[in-house]
Amino acid sequence: MAINLQGQVFADMELKKGHLNDSINTEYPYLLPIFGQKVKDLGFKLPLPSGMSINYVYQKADINIRNLNVGFNGGELFYLDDIVRFNSAVAQSNIVNIRPDIWVFPFLNVYGIFASSSTSTAVDVSVYVPNQETSKEVLNLSTKAEFEGFSAGFGITPTIGIGGGWLALDMNFTWTDLEGIEDPAFALVFDPRIGKTFKFSETSNLSIWTGGFRVKLNTDTKGNLPINSLINLDGINTKLDNAATGISDTRTELDTWYDSLTPLEQAQNLIKYQGASAVLNKADNFVDNLSNAVSTVENSTVQYNIEKSQKKAWNFVLGSQYQITDSFMLRAEVGFLGTRTHVITGLQYRFGF
Repeated sequence: MAINLQGQVFADMELKKGHLNDSINTEYPYLLPIFGQKVKDLGFKLPLPSGMSINYVYQKADINIRNLNVGFNGGELFYLDDIVRFNSAVAQSNIVNIRPDIWVFPFLNVYGIFASSSTSTAVDVSVYVPNQETSKEVLNLSTKAEFEGFSAGFGITPTIGIGGGWLALDMNFTWTDLEGIEDPAFALVFDPRIGKTFKFSETSNLSIWTGGFRVKLNTDTKGNLPINSLINLDGINTKLDNAATGISDTRTELDTWYDSLTPLEQAQNLIKYQGASAVLNKADNFVDNLSNAVSTVENSTVQYNIEKSQKKAWNFVLGSQYQITDSFMLRAEVGFLGTRTHVITGLQYRFGF
């Protein structure tokens, strides 16, 4: 499973007031944005209407996993939510994306996203089985799924000038095709930001912004991966033998406890006993199937069907852009707080047509 966080690079959101005498009665030379001539006649300097950006994005996020179903070599899928606990689940991505954009209106930028990503999801999970009163851990596994992927999508950025600065409400939609996952992973990003631009010269300035970053993922993920690319197999046979022994010992403890009860007490605890026995049977079957898959590791595969989500949807961002000229801009941004961090760097070239 992978989380693909796309990096947005904004064109200069603030319409910077120029010199009225230089603007009035001169022709706006480009087709876009619509109403560009009228805005220019009001004495504002517009950014060049078209752009091309290349960005590097690194992100790391804690995720929630639920409705976990796992099977081996095309066999039965085991629903494991009642016997597993996720100690940690962390997704990381390294992404390079290209982003062409145009200003359709002076207040609306539209862009495309095309990205190549290398992602991984590392999970530490434990299998627990119940006894008469509590539950105990019988198996701990570390898994790491690594994927290469390609993303495509689009986005819009409505903007408005406020109080000498600007407000941008960026949102984008991307679909990522990842190895080992049946359907493309969908992500929706909402990215409100407020900033201020400081002018150094007619063509050079520095913009600084702050805001929030919200990611929403599609929840269902299905896939098929080689077992040796997913599970850390170091010492796995010993772990599985210990798990089988732990399940057997727990079953013995449960039966001994139930047999020691009076008939009336057995009747009162029958549902509890049957439920614990069913969970023990499931854990035993899961460990047995995993052992069989590990024994033929060269040809074994893991099938999975899960629901995933960001542990926290929002994080806080700080960023800046240095506009060298009207055409060239450098950008950097960091996201932190919450349970996700990201770093974005980029180079943007703008032009007119």
